[in-house]
Amino acid sequence: MSNWPKLDYVADKGTIETLHLLLQLIGKLPVRLHPWINHGWHVALRLTPSGAMTRSLPAGGRYFAVELDFLEGAIRVDCGNGFQSVLPVAGKSIARVHRELSELLEKLALPAPLYGAPNELPDPIPFAEDERPREWDPDAARRLHGAFLCADRNFNLFRSLYLGKSSPSHLFWGSFDLAVTRFSGRGAPAHPGGVPNLPDDVTREAYSHEVISAGFWPGGGGFDEAAFYAYAYPTPPGLAGQPVGPKAAFWKTELGEFILPYAAVREASDPDFEVQRFLRSTFAAAGSLLEWPKGLVIDLPPSVGHPPHST
Repeated sequence: MSNWPKLDYVADKGTIETLHLLLQLIGKLPVRLHPWINHGWHVALRLTPSGAMTRSLPAGGRYFAVELDFLEGAIRVDCGNGFQSVLPVAGKSIARVHRELSELLEKLALPAPLYGAPNELPDPIPFAEDERPREWDPDAARRLHGAFLCADRNFNLFRSLYLGKSSPSHLFWGSFDLAVTRFSGRGAPAHPGGVPNLPDDVTREAYSHEVISAGFWPGGGGFDEAAFYAYAYPTPPGLAGQPVGPKAAFWKTELGEFILPYAAVREASDPDFEVQRFLRSTFAAAGSLLEWPKGLVIDLPPSVGHPPHST
């Protein structure tokens, strides 16, 4: 039996939206407390065995991190002295979580710059004012977390096979996608921007250099089911017509990306093999058209789980 959990965007949409907004809330902390790292990598969250967590954040002479626990329906604050505090969030409005998390951080004498509103969403409501009821289905949250972990495992393997600059596999709370990005080292044309409720300067810095990127997201934004995606910036002419694998993958013109539906991956006899085929074939297609530098990819068949330099 596949360890890739079943996902249903339509049925789970309410819980997915709740998780997205909660991640947006805790994501404001590294934006305002951590030094800027190229391409906004400092704001991205890392997956944990139970959820998604910020980087270690400075607080004077102390450090802390904040995690959204998908499995327990809670926000966890870990302090450098080993102290941990837990705030239940299931069933609460975003405004209530915002208020209670702010109070908790202040009680712990930690900075709490949680003001503002979500990014990359149309017509966002400020966190402090969003009193709308929020769905929380524990099973939906658990299944989505399991899918993110499966994707993360594959992205980490894919990253290990590239000798050039690559991002970690990390979760961007604005767009709610797990992504891994490779770089050629060359500059790129200025990005046109236009992402809803995101300063164009942020987008242009993120795409200041050529990238070939892949990711996974639970649905929405023009494709209402969970899927893997891959794209290049700038997009080379002819990319849409390039053959890629596996058979279920296709070019989505409206998004300017290759898409591999999650359901097709889960139903395959070897889901990891299918994801690796997608990641590697889309990279090869875009890299060839963009004439990326040679010799940066460790060439292993998709069925091999570890690069040759591992122990």
